[in-house]
Amino acid sequence: MSKTTRTRSKTRLSRALGIALTPKAAKYMEKRPYAPGQHGRTKRKTDSDFAVRLREKQRLRAQYGIREAQLRKTFNDAKRIEGLTGENLVELLEMRLDALVHRAGFARTMAQARQMVVHRHILVDGLRLDRPSARVKVGQMIHVHERSESTEPFQVAAAGGHVDVLPPVPGYLSVELDKLQATLVRRPKRAEVPVTCEVQLVVEYYAAR
Repeated sequence: MSKTTRTRSKTRLSRALGIALTPKAAKYMEKRPYAPGQHGRTKRKTDSDFAVRLREKQRLRAQYGIREAQLRKTFNDAKRIEGLTGENLVELLEMRLDALVHRAGFARTMAQARQMVVHRHILVDGLRLDRPSARVKVGQMIHVHERSESTEPFQVAAAGGHVDVLPPVPGYLSVELDKLQATLVRRPKRAEVPVTCEVQLVVEYYAAR
């Protein structure tokens, strides 16, 4: 799939789910704030309870760019933790390595962050990790491998090239962008995670399966 095709696919999915998954999709949705297709401008009929829950689950999945099996596994982990399952779910997803690379401003999109991890550009406490789903622990430092620091994507990031298109750095991350370093200082709280999702609907979706 070409880069242009991927961009169109993300934009179309963004319009279908009603959330901007990339900066380019956000700009496009400002011009066309309705679903794709010939019926995109028409008022939709009322969705069933199942359809509403399914769509919310899809929204959460799309924002992290993960597979269904990964979301289901994280949901099961969230159920075993004390507290509200929906909030636990988002907080655990946010502790994924690719998510934190993105939040820190090292990558423009979640997909780019995932690619950086897979290509072994990212270290956690000095160790290379190539698994985007790796869960970062509180106190661990994420940083870019010294051999990768001089490459264009990381030079752009270090200069603050993504700051204008990303949400402010959340309070659970301490970031030294010029050094391409970030530390998870505490566990994320659902209220401060920049994700659009009615988490209770996701819980209800899985509870009914």
